[in-house]
Amino acid sequence: MAVTGIGGFFFRAKDPKALGAWYAEHLGVGEGAYGMWDTQAGASVFSPLPANTDYFAAERQWMLNLRVTGLDELCAALRSAGIDVTPWPDMDGVGRFARIHDPEGNPIELWEPVDPA
Repeated sequence: MAVTGIGGFFFRAKDPKALGAWYAEHLGVGEGAYGMWDTQAGASVFSPLPANTDYFAAERQWMLNLRVTGLDELCAALRSAGIDVTPWPDMDGVGRFARIHDPEGNPIELWEPVDPA
């Protein structure tokens, strides 16, 4: 296959500059030039869902899932910054999850994969 990974995630925002700053400050995403950041190798999920899924809010067309380490510490830091964090059910063999929303209401799933060791 010619595709080796996700090269970017582009979406509309009411205030792109402010929203980009929020992602950089709270999640460390897009801190570099042109919004770039280096990611670690690992699993990524590409999964179109049924139009009537209840996995995230019906008025949203997408949900960003970010692989993380130290989910508990990250959630504590987000809460201390005033960001609402919702624990999400663990998936056996897959990992632990939490949900947040950015300032424009976009859903973000935080995923700490199961340690393969």
